[in-house]
Amino acid sequence: MTRLAEESLTTLVTRALMNANTSEANARSVAAALVAADMDGLASHGVSRLPSYADQAASGKVDGHARPQIESPAAAALCVDARCGFAYPAIGIGLDAALARVKETGVVALAVRNSHHFGVAGHHVEHVAQRGVVALAFGNSPAGIAPWGGSKAVFGTNPIAFATPRQRQAPLVVDLSMSKVARGKVMVARDRNQTVPDDWALDAAGHPTTDPAAVLDGGTMLPMGDAKGAALTLVVEILAAGLTGSHFGFEASSFFTANGEPPRVGQLFILIDPIKFGGEAYPHRLEQLMEAIVSQPGTRLPGERRLTARARHRAEGIEVPDELLADIRRRANISV
Repeated sequence: MTRLAEESLTTLVTRALMNANTSEANARSVAAALVAADMDGLASHGVSRLPSYADQAASGKVDGHARPQIESPAAAALCVDARCGFAYPAIGIGLDAALARVKETGVVALAVRNSHHFGVAGHHVEHVAQRGVVALAFGNSPAGIAPWGGSKAVFGTNPIAFATPRQRQAPLVVDLSMSKVARGKVMVARDRNQTVPDDWALDAAGHPTTDPAAVLDGGTMLPMGDAKGAALTLVVEILAAGLTGSHFGFEASSFFTANGEPPRVGQLFILIDPIKFGGEAYPHRLEQLMEAIVSQPGTRLPGERRLTARARHRAEGIEVPDELLADIRRRANISV
């Protein structure tokens, strides 16, 4: 492992993406998102994704020069076409527009279509909550979960995220995948020659496995909450893909391979001005709830580990596996 400062790693990843046929503005947006994931200790969504992102931009599966288009079909509705580019620039444009409008309308829904992997869902809603607005995010992804009782993947791992502003505290952020764990964690385990717990996923024959390669080669992820989780995964699929006019999970191509058509997945964001609904008492009432939780021994609020990791990595730097770092440097045309 080698430690790099946040700024240094971001610059390196930006250069690697620009060398992979990506515009500077888009490369900066993507690099910031990947490094932010590593800052929070979420390696499965961090710079470990850079090689596959860059390969897809180089092959044209992702349009690295895409310029998202935004439209407003109604006062409280915004739609962004990512135009088969990276998700981060499209989401950034859409959320900025939604934040400018939500104080007037009270609620704004933002649909993003023809999109790609949107990284750490919690980061998008955290950005909104830092501006005093409550947010929900729903995203679909290439098929990785089978309907309950089935054996063929239909749904993606389909994350949900929620964030709310707090008084004199960092926003409360809840971010979870509909699978027991994010598929990216299995990818990281495979790349590091590690096994995975036998209750994470099934192989292609529908048997529990600890081999990440068997999971990724035709296997499926298990949903959290069994049948209830599979039902909630269906809801996310409808919200993120059905409402946005995007590909369903079983129609979407892989986020990891450079060949094939663009994934064209979707994301849906709902922004809520809390004062319009809960009034000026909302912040105080929220803190009463937080206190009722943390006053019990052994409890903690969601997201605390991320904030701790973020502070540590800001002070000490981010650990990057040497083999991955060498690959990123090669792509950035920087000799070791």
